[in-house]
Amino acid sequence: MLSDFLNSINQTKENLLAKDANLEKDYIPFIITKCFSYFPDTIFYANRLNQISFLDKKMHYDYLLHSISKRKRFSKWVKPEENKDIEVIKEIFGYSDQRAREVLDLLPMDKIHELNQKGGQKR
Repeated sequence: MLSDFLNSINQTKENLLAKDANLEKDYIPFIITKCFSYFPDTIFYANRLNQISFLDKKMHYDYLLHSISKRKRFSKWVKPEENKDIEVIKEIFGYSDQRAREVLDLLPMDKIHELNQKGGQKR
C-alpha cells in the first residue's frame, strides 16, 4: 500500500483517497514524509510537513500530491550499521540495544576487546 501512495504522488498523480476513502487508514504520514526526505527536490516539502504535523491524513496526502512534481524517485531505506561490540554486550549482559550503546560508550577499549573474545567463545 505504501508503494501505491508513493507512486500516485511521484508518477501517476492519481488521487487514491478520492477514489476510496477507506484507504485513508493505510496512509501513514510519518513514513511518507520520511520517504520524501531522501531527495534534494522534495526535502523542503518533507521539512514543511514536519512543521505542520497537525494536518490530517487527507490534507497531508493532498499537499504532497499537488506540490511535488512528477518524477521517478527511488531510494533504499537507510538502515543503522550493525556494531559487533554492541551485539556482544547485548549477548553477555542481556541488555537492550539502547542500554548496550550506553555501556559501549563507558567501557575502555581493552575491556571491549576482552568481551569480544568471551562472546566469540560462547558462539
